[in-house]
Amino acid sequence: MQAIKSSPSSLAIDAHQHFWQYSASEYGWIDERMSALKRDFLPADLRPLLQAARLQGSIAVQARQTIEETRRLLQLADAHDFILGVVGWVELCSDQVEQQLEEFAAHPKLSGLRHVVQDEADDFMLRSAFVRGIQALASLNKTYDILIFPRQLPAAIELVRRFPQQRFVLDHIAKPCIRDHLLSPWAEQIHRLAEYDNVWCKVSGMVTEADWKAWTPRDFRPFLDVVFEAFGVQRIMFGSDWPVCTVAASYQQVFELFDHYIQAFSADEKASLFGLNCVRAYDLDLKGAKKDLAR
Repeated sequence: MQAIKSSPSSLAIDAHQHFWQYSASEYGWIDERMSALKRDFLPADLRPLLQAARLQGSIAVQARQTIEETRRLLQLADAHDFILGVVGWVELCSDQVEQQLEEFAAHPKLSGLRHVVQDEADDFMLRSAFVRGIQALASLNKTYDILIFPRQLPAAIELVRRFPQQRFVLDHIAKPCIRDHLLSPWAEQIHRLAEYDNVWCKVSGMVTEADWKAWTPRDFRPFLDVVFEAFGVQRIMFGSDWPVCTVAASYQQVFELFDHYIQAFSADEKASLFGLNCVRAYDLDLKGAKKDLAR
């Protein structure tokens, strides 16, 4: 694994990973195909993987749609300096969304929120209750992570058009059909979404959209080409999607897919892709963050 060289003024960051203490009732989405995920995944498990990749920090993202999930992730972030931010969950469609947000808004490591929209109807993000929730979030200077399938990209495009001052991050490049090598209409819609400069994109979650047992690095290049053409080096960030990625690849393999793709990029471009873009997208407060994790 090639070492990332971060400058003293920046951190190299994994912009998308999860923690959980497994229980079947709370993680029903982990089916038998994902049996390897049916155990606890905690900061002590992630830390050596970050160290091996010379990544100094991470963004912990919700995996349960509960208020308790947000509380738990923030507790972990308070206890572990390398967790630089948390993308949590509140019930954005609730009449009490403002009160729920109030509990977390002042926490310096709450970077944003996410809802598992991929499990919702295609128009979910344009429904009045959800739009009201985004309005409440927009007033707090927090980011919203967009987790969708390609069929929901038109709604995502309309949502970001309506909120030009709200920061959005597209998770997992919108989960295109990498296994079947289907670029269209995903590619065209990614370009449309990227026209809005308040949207960033995580290169994450790709291996689980490919053939888990038979993917090769060349399967991902056409999709990476589209994303880099659309968003450019200033609005893309690396995310492992650990531990979910481990059903199809090791942490090292996921890291190397991205690292090899950008091997000819300049040092400044790599610094943006591996850290600075994440800092900007999530408006991270790095005061007190330990920068010696990978030394």
